Amino acid sequence: MSEEMKSYDVVVVGSGPAGLTAALYASRANLSVLVLERGVPGGELLNTAEVENYPGFKHIQGADLATEMYDSAMQFGAEYAYGVVKQIEPGTPYHTIHTDSATYRAKAIVLATGAVHRNLNVPGEQEYQGRGVSYCAVCDGAFFKNKNVKVIGGGDSAVEEGTYLTQFANGVNLVHRRNQLRAQKILQDRAFSNDKMSFTWDSEVKRIEGDGTKVTKIIVANKENGNEEEIPADGVFIYIGLVPNTDGLKDLGITDEEGWILTNEEMKTTVPGIFAAGDVRKKHLRQISTAVGDGGIAGQGAYDYITSLSDND
Repeated sequence: MSEEMKSYDVVVVGSGPAGLTAALYASRANLSVLVLERGVPGGELLNTAEVENYPGFKHIQGADLATEMYDSAMQFGAEYAYGVVKQIEPGTPYHTIHTDSATYRAKAIVLATGAVHRNLNVPGEQEYQGRGVSYCAVCDGAFFKNKNVKVIGGGDSAVEEGTYLTQFANGVNLVHRRNQLRAQKILQDRAFSNDKMSFTWDSEVKRIEGDGTKVTKIIVANKENGNEEEIPADGVFIYIGLVPNTDGLKDLGITDEEGWILTNEEMKTTVPGIFAAGDVRKKHLRQISTAVGDGGIAGQGAYDYITSLSDND
């Protein structure tokens, strides 16, 4: 190895609300902390237009909240670095973290890598990504001003982002494979009362088609009778669930069969000194507030674990 590995008390992998909160708690406890991130700080907050259900803010833009959280997390000396984790080697007193560009050592690790949107896996989806197919209304909504937009899904994200898109599009049609939405009632009420929103029930997208340059239509099949229908579309926004970001972590043996990290209520995995927090955990509710709660517990847990190592010296 050409250069010495940098060592930290805690390495936090991921910089969404969970990771930033863990970094805040650990650094405020006078631990040396590194936050590793493969993108821009903020996680899914950057893809959220408006936040109304985070205590202390009646209304705040997701990107603004991400900035506030990042600044708060860095105030006690935590460091920040780009890196894609490829492998983690557990050990005592140090775990070793291999990234695509460097190697680090840490006495404790907090995994806060989050989750990404699930793909439909239908013909045309990959071909037209960025050319009409999107997974982020906040990122791409403005490109569809006065256009005809389809939203695929029926949960909170689909309904909330579909409503958001009505400020740009001429009309937003939500296509759902069931005959009723799964979103919170307040979100449903907003959608049903919005004149620009319409709904296609009991239907699945079979193909996304275009003219070679951009999306022009989707093909949906009715689940009751199997009949297929062509529906014109300028844009397709897909919100059908999440997939955990656990590439590079599966060798640790801390995930379930779907890749979600299993922890106890103290955010501990089965590997001593390795914690998990936020959306990457197997859990019922994935919200900013629950991610922050996880992060606080994990950050404090990292401190307690490192203290226990010192006690055993």
